[in-house]
Amino acid sequence: MKALIIDKVHEVMCQLFDTAGISYDYLPNIKPLEFEHLIGKYEILILRSKLEISPEIIDKAKNLKIIGRVGAGMENIAVNYAQSRGIQCLNSPEGNRDALGEHTLGMLLNLMHHIGSSHSDMRLGNWHREPHWGTELGEKTVAIIGYGHMGKAFAKRVSGLAHKVLAYDKYKTQFSDNYVTEASMFEIFEQADILSIHVPLTNETHYLIQNDYVNQFKKPIIILNTARGECLKTDDLVHLLQTGKVTAAGLDVLEYEQHTFETLYDQNRPASLDYLLAAQNVILTPHIAGWSHESFYKLSKIMASKVIAACC
Repeated sequence: MKALIIDKVHEVMCQLFDTAGISYDYLPNIKPLEFEHLIGKYEILILRSKLEISPEIIDKAKNLKIIGRVGAGMENIAVNYAQSRGIQCLNSPEGNRDALGEHTLGMLLNLMHHIGSSHSDMRLGNWHREPHWGTELGEKTVAIIGYGHMGKAFAKRVSGLAHKVLAYDKYKTQFSDNYVTEASMFEIFEQADILSIHVPLTNETHYLIQNDYVNQFKKPIIILNTARGECLKTDDLVHLLQTGKVTAAGLDVLEYEQHTFETLYDQNRPASLDYLLAAQNVILTPHIAGWSHESFYKLSKIMASKVIAACC
């Protein structure tokens, strides 16, 4: 079988393919038209987020047997259609869950202890101590929506610091463990001080976090989103920050990202994005929560191992 790799991956993938006897073309700079012309020659496609693998593309991939996404989310792949054509779809969330769990915790601690705003103030020559006093996690309840690889990785790290960690997953039951207590949404609305989002982007989760949803929380909350930008309605978040219903937000993903996750849309920049960029109680990072030097290696190694197993 022959693979086409269209995004940058760690060299360990190529090494493992060589050992397993899987031939490949490594073309991380391939253009969309060139890709469409070539894809019919390959049985395996490896990608990250560069291109959308639509039903139309799949129809051109006459020999395709496996699509492997080096990452967690699969929203850029028409998975159901691919599977209906007998194509196996693989991902590798095990590879970047640790990086994401640590990044999410880092954003939370930064927000609660005003590390970023203190640093910015210091750079202006100010020595303001009391305004930057922090708030401890020890009396706070953290709520996690979505308890897959990413949710559990964050829970594992925050559980030793928070008073309580609750989790809700619409598609799982009886998953309480050493890190979380399974909870209903009613319990989360009643108890949560901090809300962390770890769901895939689907029709169901698009704009999950918006005014009506957040206003059901009994207390003002901190919101963390390291899932997908369009799970949260940015205009509503700005309103919630302005009214104090949301006291702070940590966003690694933005509604305004391009679908390749490589940059923001640069035309007609929304006022809500300008607000977030200026707000002292908001931390933004450029969709890097799942990326570390270690995860770059693990993502590629795990994906290569899954592809090799699927070929056997």
